[in-house]
Amino acid sequence: MSHSAVQTSKVPLLKRLPIASANGEIARVLLSFLATAGLFYVNIMPALIDGLIDGLGFSNRDAGFVGSANVYGAAVGALTAVFIVKRINWKKTALLLLLGLLVTDLFSIYLTTVNSLVLTRFFHGCIGGMLVGIAFAVIARTSQADRTFGYLLTVQFGLGGAGLMFLPPLVPEYGTAALFIALMAFSAVTLCMLPFLADYKIIEPLPADKAIAVKKINYPLLALALLATFLFQAANMGVYAYVIGLGKAAGQDMSFISSTLGFAAWIAIAGSVLVIVMSTRFGRLWPILIATLLTIVGTWLFHYSDSKSYYWVANVGVGITWAFVISYLLGMCAEFDSSGQMAALGGFASKMGLASGPLTAALIVGDNNYGLLVNVALVALLLCMAAVILPTLALDKAK
Repeated sequence: MSHSAVQTSKVPLLKRLPIASANGEIARVLLSFLATAGLFYVNIMPALIDGLIDGLGFSNRDAGFVGSANVYGAAVGALTAVFIVKRINWKKTALLLLLGLLVTDLFSIYLTTVNSLVLTRFFHGCIGGMLVGIAFAVIARTSQADRTFGYLLTVQFGLGGAGLMFLPPLVPEYGTAALFIALMAFSAVTLCMLPFLADYKIIEPLPADKAIAVKKINYPLLALALLATFLFQAANMGVYAYVIGLGKAAGQDMSFISSTLGFAAWIAIAGSVLVIVMSTRFGRLWPILIATLLTIVGTWLFHYSDSKSYYWVANVGVGITWAFVISYLLGMCAEFDSSGQMAALGGFASKMGLASGPLTAALIVGDNNYGLLVNVALVALLLCMAAVILPTLALDKAK
């Protein structure tokens, strides 16, 4: 045996695995899975809410509280990530967090009361939110972060569509276990991908450059960008969490609703692919404003959900623009610094929106008050359009 062969055999297996190019397309996909794993339940939220109602007999409000607790936990985790992401070995931390997700999803299978699920899913959210915050920070260290967020939304909507199409029919037969096993499967697959990612170490600037970098962050504009992200996510998730119930209340049958949501999520991939193709060559302002306006039109169409065609168009249209706009909003937050802290803060604003939407909806919707829910979402989207103008103008001008 040669000397080189002996040396190779002593190298740990993980060190011998091929590492994806840090700014290559494969790495963007792997990072997208990592950022999705901690929050995949959001992509199947309608199935989760409806599964708790049908599988465990929860009321609309109780099911909404469980979903909100999950995402509020994610917001806490994402905020924690803002403060620790520059000080930790992100790969080892991600490994522990993925294992934590697997354990809490397994535990959730055996819970049947509102309080126990609220507490457990909040804890699950904390773990997942921290993982997403870390993943967002790592994504910010790649070149063209907007494109990576485009890949992220492609993964989320693609697999979320499959979940929405195939999981709801399983709940009557297998109960909520089908939902939590699907989440466990996603975490396990992501765990297998982790070793193939590069280290994405932070390049520390010189002390003088560091002071300049701090001064460069325009905090009022950052605050507006975070507010726009919060409002956009809250408006969309508030309606989305109850979109199955909305369809049922309008007289649509479950097979039509689940197939519509599945196909809508898959077609919505066009929005995130468009971001990958366009990146920032046309700036951010007009793409975001036009797409948000289209989101408003699509959300308004939910008032006419008794029509199959309107319900279908509303879901597809909002899905496309949701994937498109949020990719730009998250990329905009990441643009405010290069370490990833502001990207993680953008993740926090996103999670707060994703949590506050279902919570507000749970308080509004009652038995069937879906019209008011849609109107509140429309107001939030209009406020989002107002908030996004100044930060996008500034970033476009700087570019």
